[in-house]
Parts: sequence; structure tokens; C-alpha cells
Amino acid sequence: MACNVYFRILPLMFPLALLFFSTPVFAEWTPLIQRLVTDKFDEQTIKNLFAQPGVKFDPDIMSSKLRELIHNRSKRPDALYAHKIRTAYARFLTHEAIAEAHSYVQRNSASLEKIEKDYCVSKEIVVAIMLVETDLGQNLGTRGAFNTLASMALSSDLEIILPNLAPNLVTEKNEAFARKRCRQKADWAYTELKALITYASEGGINPLSIPGSLYGAIGLCQFMPSQISAYGVDADKDGRINLFSEQDALYSVANYLRAHGWKCGMSSKRKYRVIRAYNNSKIYANTVLGVAERLKRKG
Repeated sequence: MACNVYFRILPLMFPLALLFFSTPVFAEWTPLIQRLVTDKFDEQTIKNLFAQPGVKFDPDIMSSKLRELIHNRSKRPDALYAHKIRTAYARFLTHEAIAEAHSYVQRNSASLEKIEKDYCVSKEIVVAIMLVETDLGQNLGTRGAFNTLASMALSSDLEIILPNLAPNLVTEKNEAFARKRCRQKADWAYTELKALITYASEGGINPLSIPGSLYGAIGLCQFMPSQISAYGVDADKDGRINLFSEQDALYSVANYLRAHGWKCGMSSKRKYRVIRAYNNSKIYANTVLGVAERLKRKG
């Protein structure tokens, strides 16, 4: 179904937007609004959406991403940065975290056993991913996914975020790289923003109400919005994919892994590779496998 069809009914779904439809839209959003309208989103509905009081441009999001990209490009290791990453993931391997995850496995044993049968993904792997992604649903992100993605989509020009970067971060040697990555990440965020708005439309919810991660991942399993239609599962059969529902999220994790090559009887090396498709981080993949192994020992 085309986006413009979805948005014929959006004004009924977003009552707050209607209350503020006469509020002037901040000028900096105009290019993004025009781009969405060009892509067949209803013009008045999009203007109403951006006119809501909660909409806020945040240059820190793209600034953070650019700092990360420049850091990863550097050949010089950053010991402090690496230590912070290791420390962040180490907490999932503590006795307390494993005990909580084990209780979660027991509470959801029926669904997890069916998932193992249907997808060949062990309950330990599914729960390990849920633990590392959102603390089993306790940490869904402190930002609004809409503001995150809209802010990044609007930040295609390096000049927009330069005031938020350290003076020596962008140099003559890496300026071309920084500009290119700004444009690429802005285009990526725009695609995700469109998917988020459509997802909210289909669910009859205000996109501003959806919490997300630093870069816009949502739900208990932290999918990017564009991944929902491809890998999300309506496990509870209520007519929509709701990644904030335990059942839908658990099945969606397994479906994502299977779609990226998970099979029965895989080697640990192959499991590691598939988990890297979920989050391209060595520490992440090793942590998930470590949590899963400890859960398996607990029986």
C-alpha cells in the first residue's frame, strides 16, 4: 500500500497533531518536510507532525555518530574507548544478570520452546540478545526515535554539526571523509524515518511516542524501523507487529537470525558470524555467546 494511502487516515490517529496544526513549523525542518511530501507522504499530515511541541532538532546525534566513525577510521587504538566498551558489555555476564535472564527463560519457556522448534534458534541465544539489547525490556532507550532519525536526516551538511564537534576532530586529512559520511548517514536516517512514520501509522500511534536508542533502534529487540517489515513477526496474532510485545519481539529475533543464515547444528564460529549480522561488534557477539553458554549451564 502506498504511503499516501496510509496518511489519509493519519490525522485521525494523531490527535495531538490536529491540536497544533496551526503552529508554525520551524524553518529548519522545511527541507525534510518537502522531501517527505515528494515521497508521497500527505503534506498536511507531515506538517502537523513536525508542528507538535515535542519535535526537537538535536545536532548531538549526528555529532556522536561522526565522532564514532572518525574514531573507527583511525589506525591508532584508543585504550580508554575500548575499556569503556568492554566494561559496558561485561555487566551482562555477572551472576545477577544471568540469574535474571534465567528467570526470563523460565517465564517464557512455552514460547521459547516453540521458537526453537520453528526457527532452530536456541532459547539461550534469543534471550541473550534480548538481555544485551534492552536488559530484557527494562531499557528501551532514553530518546524519542522520531527526533533522533529526523535530526540525523536533516544533518547531511557537515557545517550543521561542526559547532558540536571538538575543534581538532575534523582535519584537512579527514574532512572529505566526514562530509561523505554525513551525507550517507543522513540518507540512511531518512530511510529509517520514513519506515518509522509508516510503522506508527499502521499501528495507529503517534511516532513521537516511540522510544529509541541513540541511533533510532526500537522495541525490546532493538530493530531499526526498516527491519520491522522484513523480519518482524506478529507472533500473538493481533494483526500487527509490535516490537514492544514480548511475543512479537522474541519471534522477531529468531526470524532475523534465521534470515541471516542461522541453521540447525551450526558451529560456534558460524553462530558468531550470524550474530555479528545483528550487531557488527566482536564484543557484542562474544557477549551474546557467553551469556547463552552460561544460561545453558543453568539448565
